Amino acid sequence: MKKISVGILSPGDMGSAIGKVLVDAGYPVFTALDGRSDLTKLRAREANISDLDTIDKLVAASDLIVSVLVPSEALGIAQKVADSIHRSNHLPVYADLNAIAPETVQKIDELMIGLGVTFIDAGIIGAPPMAGKKNTRIYCSGPQTEIFESLSQAGLDIRKVGEVIGQASGLKMVFAASTKGITALWTELLVAARALDLEEALMAELKMGGTGTEELSGRICSMPRRSRRWVGEMEEIAKTFESVGLTPRMLLGAADMYRLVGSTTLADQNSRQPNPSLDSVLGTLNIQISEK
Repeated sequence: MKKISVGILSPGDMGSAIGKVLVDAGYPVFTALDGRSDLTKLRAREANISDLDTIDKLVAASDLIVSVLVPSEALGIAQKVADSIHRSNHLPVYADLNAIAPETVQKIDELMIGLGVTFIDAGIIGAPPMAGKKNTRIYCSGPQTEIFESLSQAGLDIRKVGEVIGQASGLKMVFAASTKGITALWTELLVAARALDLEEALMAELKMGGTGTEELSGRICSMPRRSRRWVGEMEEIAKTFESVGLTPRMLLGAADMYRLVGSTTLADQNSRQPNPSLDSVLGTLNIQISEK
């Protein structure tokens, strides 16, 4: 059976890993690197993803377009793809895998439905995928998800969560609140403990209480390079909670914490560089708050 062609916007850490799994399984995979960073271009080359330069060419070549970007870019790239589809009259399926609220997903759905495009809501939980490893779950929802689910034949772990657009993104939102939201809280309390000269006492108490401080440290140390894009993700989670009648304030606080980390040089590192130490993270953040 002929394998569908897949366009990926954009081949960052996650997008390039998804693309590599598909390329290794024999799928034609394309991207559009016009205006993207040198590191993104390098990732695309390493994954053997073909660069078509422009979104117009990507749309024309793809049976399925997969959007994997920072949350703040999800609506913008959907609009660019929609404009290209309108110009070309070619109707690829569009799947949004970004960490955005169901409310935001529904706006993209309306945009695509207006063009006659099949839209698929999806959300990623876990680290970037690797061939032969089930370390990443990609949940999808919507009335017509078959073409996206067919990518499981390449080795991706794709699971349908429901028929309603927004369900997959909703699952991503509530799960991320339990991981990234908690990481923000742990970062804040450790920064506060150091500022109060209680870090040693707190860590000793945490160990006595059975808290896994090594895992905690690992989460915090791998967070700074992701902090700037996690601001938008926390805001989308806050929007999700507010939409069902819950307070958005806890996750808006997490967004503030990641905004603080993102204002430091810690956030300038990328995934090709070693993570900073916990002492470096806490020291840098204490300097930052002391200067306010």
